[in-house]
Amino acid sequence: FHKKFGQQFTVSDYRPTIPATLNGIERYLSSGLIKGIGPVMARRLVKKFGLGTMDVIERESKRLGEVDGIGPKRISMIEKAWDEQKEIRDVMLFLQSHGVSANFAAKIFKKYGNQSVEIVSNNPYSLASDIFGIGFKSADRIAKNLGIEPGSLIRVKAGIIYSLNELSEEGHVFAPLSVLTDRCQKLLDIHSDNIPEALSKLKEESSIIVETMQEGLDKAEKERQAIYLPFMYTSETGSAKVLKMLNSFPANLKIIDPEKELEWVQKQLKLNLAENQKRAVIGALTSKMMIVTGGPGTGKTTIVKAILEILQKKHAKVQLAAPTGRATKRLTETTGMEAKTIHRLLEYSVKERGFLRNTKKPLSLDVLIVDEASMIDIL
Repeated sequence: FHKKFGQQFTVSDYRPTIPATLNGIERYLSSGLIKGIGPVMARRLVKKFGLGTMDVIERESKRLGEVDGIGPKRISMIEKAWDEQKEIRDVMLFLQSHGVSANFAAKIFKKYGNQSVEIVSNNPYSLASDIFGIGFKSADRIAKNLGIEPGSLIRVKAGIIYSLNELSEEGHVFAPLSVLTDRCQKLLDIHSDNIPEALSKLKEESSIIVETMQEGLDKAEKERQAIYLPFMYTSETGSAKVLKMLNSFPANLKIIDPEKELEWVQKQLKLNLAENQKRAVIGALTSKMMIVTGGPGTGKTTIVKAILEILQKKHAKVQLAAPTGRATKRLTETTGMEAKTIHRLLEYSVKERGFLRNTKKPLSLDVLIVDEASMIDIL
């Protein structure tokens, strides 16, 4: 007896039963899994036997003859198929009763087997990460059918991961906390108070990485948090680490007087370079690594031409590359030198599922120029 709620039950043992709906039974029987029953016959069976349809097929299969169009031969075919499908039947019926299509139900069973009902009941959102073709919104619909509350921890956690993945598809490496909170509120139609606990749990589970941003903030501004998916965090910090390491080595080329080379190339190409362009040319001749950035028409191609002219004079071994075929073609046309796609340059192998050129087998070059590098994604 509970003081507040009165008489209660104490459960010592329980057995779950598969919920069935007329729609679920009809969809299951229409799926093509039971030879001898198609959509039309499924409709007739459900109309005749209602929620008892499955029991009739299981225990009183001879009664199927009461339905128009079913004779002894078809009954025999249905009985055989029914026995063969015993293992998958309860799972399919459960899933289809909760709005899962026959196609997805089959995929779910293939992935989880006899644990399908348990896994989907406990966490329908696992479908979005485990089953190809089932996204967050489909999993969310299934969760709603299963009675999962809109503000439940499991739903908010899944919504956060989905939002971060969506943002990464849009080109973002991380999400500021305020942006992520706003996104999740709109996606899940919940109050922002539901989000901190879910973020905390995801952080505990190492499903997200939270980094505090302090640099570049105004004094009046509080600390901001950047939320990453682990693979994005690893990619960003890994890229920075590799670039930093690369830049710590001395330049391959030994240019004695870069200022003199700059003067020579301007005369050679009849150019009058701007100060930033001059700095870029000298930087390329003296640094191990350099990034040239600027919008269209700011003179990046002119810088590349000037650098190449000096390098060719020094008989340096140079290779040009770009991320796409179109960018490669444009680079070849503007410089007069052959350019390769990054995949071709690094000898991508379908068989090996990776590049044959790597740290163990590097490129034999003095200088590598990669155009349109902002098109290379962080992964």
